[in-house]
Amino acid sequence: MTAVLPPSFLPRSLHGDRRRWHDGPTPVSLGDLTALTRQVAAEVVAGVHDVEVDPTNRWSRRLHADPHLDVWLISWTTEQAAELHDHGGSIGALTVVQGELTEWRWSAGRDDDHLATAEELVARGPGLRRRTLTAGSGAAFPLGHVHDVSNRRTDAAVSVHAYSPPLSAMSYYAVERGTLTRTRSELVEPGASPE
Repeated sequence: MTAVLPPSFLPRSLHGDRRRWHDGPTPVSLGDLTALTRQVAAEVVAGVHDVEVDPTNRWSRRLHADPHLDVWLISWTTEQAAELHDHGGSIGALTVVQGELTEWRWSAGRDDDHLATAEELVARGPGLRRRTLTAGSGAAFPLGHVHDVSNRRTDAAVSVHAYSPPLSAMSYYAVERGTLTRTRSELVEPGASPE
């Protein structure tokens, strides 16, 4: 079933609302994507969208696609994870529907230290910062956001993800001696699941 976007989530023109372009190369803002993933998560809870759980591979279904954004429903069983990556030229957001996801995100050691726990801030320099995302919570991904997401719990987790513009490329990373290093970049085929 395809998610039906209310008029408030439809992209506006550059002339209609100039502030929307500040988040990246799209008329959809991080706030729009966050609100949209929360709305679709509520639809999942209400049974509007079916969820499957695959113990071998992460399961996903695209719920919406247009030239400005796509929306994905993803289930995660124990130890299923997304490799440390960025979203190319797209911004994004996710909301956890059920279960719990762990996000490790790269920080240059300045702006988001207030989000990390004390034990993660032993050294205040660049590094990975952890946050736990529980049902009803989520995260937004500005341009350049590098993270991995995983389910470390025994119960399955379900999340809704939105990207704008739709994903077209992703780069993957390793952390070596405290430095973030890109290991490869890949094109994302239109309609392919965000891996």
